[in-house]
Amino acid sequence: QVQLVESGGGLVQAGGSLRLSCVASGRTFSTYAMGWYRQAPGKQRELVARTTSGGSTNYADSVKGRFTISRDNAKNTVYLQMNSLKPEDTAVYYCNAMVNRFGTLYDYWGQGTQVTVSS
Repeated sequence: QVQLVESGGGLVQAGGSLRLSCVASGRTFSTYAMGWYRQAPGKQRELVARTTSGGSTNYADSVKGRFTISRDNAKNTVYLQMNSLKPEDTAVYYCNAMVNRFGTLYDYWGQGTQVTVSS
């Protein structure tokens, strides 16, 4: 079992910045693929950004050039730096860990943190 705890959400004006953090439990964090997803009211949860255990990253088109995902394996933490925020970025942001155990992939989710961008 992997526990994920997010922090860093809040209310910010359009054009502002926030940094989300997600701390994961476990002694093999460096092997986890980590990601950030978001869900706005009335919409499906969508991928925002992911990073593999090897450090490769990918982003949703809507956030490319504005958001950056990074990880600190020594701290079991993944970050999402969000710049130039827009009202349409308003959503609950969830941290995700994908863990490979003996060839089986397991998905874990945090409780979510609210990000609200005012116009």
